[in-house]
This record gives sequence, structure tokens and C-alpha cells, in this order.
Amino acid sequence: MAIDVYKGEFGSKELTHLLKRCLFGVKRADITSLSGKSLTFVVDYLLQDLPIPSPPINNYNDANASDATVPPGGVWVNAPYGDGTINSRRITSFKSWWTGQMLTQQVSLREKMVLFWHNHFSTQTATVSDSRYIYKHNNLLRTMAFGNFKELVKQITIDPAMLRYLNGYASSKTAPDENYARELQELFTMGKGPNSKYTESDVKAAARLLTGFQLDATNITSTFTASRHDATDKQFSAFYNNKLIKGRPLADGAKEVDDLMDMLFAQNELSLYICRRLYRFFVYYEISAATELNVIAPLAEIFRNNNYQIKPVLKALFTSSHFFLTQNRSCNIKSPIDLVVGMCREFEIVFPDGLDYINLYYMYDYIRSQAATIQQNIGDPPNVSGWQAYYQEPQYYELWINSDTLPKRNAFTDRFIGSGYTRNGKKIVIDPLVYTAGFAQAKDPDQLVNDVIAHLYTIDISLEVRTFLKSILLSNQTTNNYWTEAWTNYTLSPNDTAKKNIVLTRLKEFYKYVMNLEEYQLS
Repeated sequence: MAIDVYKGEFGSKELTHLLKRCLFGVKRADITSLSGKSLTFVVDYLLQDLPIPSPPINNYNDANASDATVPPGGVWVNAPYGDGTINSRRITSFKSWWTGQMLTQQVSLREKMVLFWHNHFSTQTATVSDSRYIYKHNNLLRTMAFGNFKELVKQITIDPAMLRYLNGYASSKTAPDENYARELQELFTMGKGPNSKYTESDVKAAARLLTGFQLDATNITSTFTASRHDATDKQFSAFYNNKLIKGRPLADGAKEVDDLMDMLFAQNELSLYICRRLYRFFVYYEISAATELNVIAPLAEIFRNNNYQIKPVLKALFTSSHFFLTQNRSCNIKSPIDLVVGMCREFEIVFPDGLDYINLYYMYDYIRSQAATIQQNIGDPPNVSGWQAYYQEPQYYELWINSDTLPKRNAFTDRFIGSGYTRNGKKIVIDPLVYTAGFAQAKDPDQLVNDVIAHLYTIDISLEVRTFLKSILLSNQTTNNYWTEAWTNYTLSPNDTAKKNIVLTRLKEFYKYVMNLEEYQLS
């Protein structure tokens, strides 16, 4: 069965819905640049391959510690390990850089996919420890974000960060470690569904097959040591059609990984599981029987028919009629990263420029820390399963909101429409005057409310709420003239402090309330 292609209107609401699911926040320029384009054009644009960004740099030298091998502003990802202090600072540099990639993303699905794969192939910087392995792992996810899933799984299997994280580097023929062999099947390829009937013996067989891989810290890679590899045959269960993977001697033992990939990818359950994961991340957490039949199964077939290329699946999902159903809009609660990065992008908060890289990286890290405060610390998900909100039945991403996180979410947005964050005399803060001036009819309070809601929300609001928002702009006056005159007077004399403060006070209160409403938490 083919998946139904969307043939309805593709106007501003549909475009905004698509972009907000594919990006972290949507700038008005993003919407403007793609308005009037076809759905197919926009999806292809989102899926285009982009150059890989420059790596993170040394922003961390100070009086207490200095990197002996990497000059200030220099790239550290291929440098010698150094010591624990420098390595810890490099990890912070990496997290700042990654946050910066999200904040400065182009109109591309890539950064959202990097987070998807990071959650799927979950690792923790605290366990991996080596900053160079951590960056290399992230770069692998970014490089192959839209690529071939089979190749991605193979590369993850021998990736230094994953070998360290799940103890694969210590696994030998005399003591095969089952951690990665288990998660490879349970989390990375087959899942835990009722039709994922691999056995404990399959875990043990895969663990034996994966012995022999070690770490080379000098060359920042993994190596294969034949003497540590179990070269005997590996028998798998009926779930894998009683596959027997023949042991390979000497250096050829590394090629058994290819045999394992062939066996895993011969199972239809793999394609179904990955498509369910994509669906829950980009559409909605609940998968009904009808959705399984009409969406998941056709997507899985596309996945298999395209030799496990990821891009055709994503294109089919984002051009499907199902994706644009009314009930699939504004039904997601923003993840912490979506909230904090999205707010910065939507309000176009100005960060220090690249020449001021020390302050820039610290500002990026502050944004990262705010997401961590509300339960999403990139680089360090809670465990190998990733963040609970992406898999925990029955709540899924309802788990992002609770009595602790909601007040903190509001405190974050309140801070940025207020004092912002200052370091070394540099400030990141929402400029409500600049943001408002970007709307063509800013002097009309009715139109301004409509335009702000259309940009910042993906769901409509009641007339009562619109009226209240407008009343904030009007300072509880009864006619539109109050705001129209106040805004006009300010634009004619922007350096007049009194006129500026009148509109600034109204706008700060207005945007604070807009971001405190429940609708701002939805995507």
C-alpha cells in the first residue's frame, strides 16, 4: 500500500507547521523565503545536503589551565588528548559548538536529524570521556543524517565513542561483553515490539561476533585485534531464520560485522521500528492500528525498496497527507532544546560575532545549560535509551512538562524578554522593538496580534485571548489609537527615550504573556 500524498492547500499555516517540525524555531525570513513554493520544493530544500561545519575551537584557555597543543581559537578535535582538565574543557567547547550549530542552522532538516540520531544511538559524554571521540561521533551523525541507515549502523558499531560507551573496546573472545550486542538489537535496529522476537542467545552470539575491536587514542579511531576476536561460527535463532554466521580468521574477523548487518537488515521489523521512531519524533507519539497500516508500513516499504536510504522515507513522510492532518498539528510539546533554541531563533537574538569566540561560546553554553535545567542536556541523555519523552509509554513528550519544568520554562522566556543574559559586558536578550518592527503593520494592534500569533504559535487562539493580548498593547485603553499613535511616535523619533519607553513597556508585557501561554509550549 502506498502512502497518500498531500494534495491540499500549502499555504502559510502548512508551511509553518512543516518548518517548525523540521527546524528549531522558525525565523520569519525562513517562512518568507519559501512562501509560494510547492510542498515538494520545500521538502527537497529541507533535505538538501550541506557542507559539514567547521569543528569546535579552543575557547577555554585561562589563567588556571592552558591547552599546550592547541592555540587559542585553534581546532582541537585532532589534537593529542592532553590532560583531564583540558579534556573536560574541550567537552564543554563541543557542547557549546553543537548548540551554536542549532542556533545558526540553515533551512535544513539536518540539525533536527542530528538530535534524532543522538537520541537513537544514545551516548553520554561523561562516560565516553574523550572529547575527540565525542566530536567524531557527532560528526558521524551529522555527515550521515540523511544517508544510508545500514552503513550508519555499521559505522556506529565500530565508532570509538560507542565502543567506549558500551564497553565494546574491552570485549574479547575470553570475555565477550553483551552491552552493545543487546542495545544493537533492542534499541538500535529491532526495538522491543511484540514482533521483535530475537532471543538471549542472539545477544550472546552477536557479542561473540563483535569481539576484537579496540581503541587507538593516538589516531582517534578504532582498530581490530584478531587475537582478541572469537573466530568460531555464530548461530542465531529462528527470528533470524536460523542464520549461521561463519567465523572468519585473522584480520578477516572484522568482516563479520558486515555479515551481522546483512542478517539484521534482512528482517522487516527493522524498517518498521525505525519508521515508528521517526514518526514519533516528527509527527505524534501515538501510533494507532490505522496509522501502522496506512503510514508506518508504507514508509517501511519505501525504506526497504530504497536500500535503507533515509532521505526517501523522510520525503514521503513530510509530503504525506497524514502529516498535514489537523489532529497532527500543534499536538507536540516542545522539547527543551526546541524551546530554548527556537525562542532565540524566532526572536532573532543577536549573539557575539565569531571574532569574539570566547564570549560567543559562553553564550552558546548558557543556552545549552538552560535546556539542561529543564531536562535535556545535549550530549548527556539519561541513559542508553535516550530521553524518556521520546519512548516512555504512555506519556511520551508530555513528560517534558511538570510542576518543576513549566515554571522554569516560563522563567527562561521571562528572563529573555526582560534582562537577558550578560557576560563580560555582552548581552543576549530579546529586542522587542526590533522584532516588532519586522511586521509590516506593527502600528495596527489587531494585525500585530494576528501576525505574532501566526509566527510564534502553530495553533489558533480564542477571540477572548486575542482581545486580552490586544488590551496589553492598548494599556487597557478602549481604542486602537493609543497603540497606533504610540508606535508611530516612536518610529518617527526612535531616540526619544520617553516615546521609546512607552512602547517598550507594552511590548515586554505583551511578549512575556505570549510566551507564558500554553500554546507557546506546542509545536
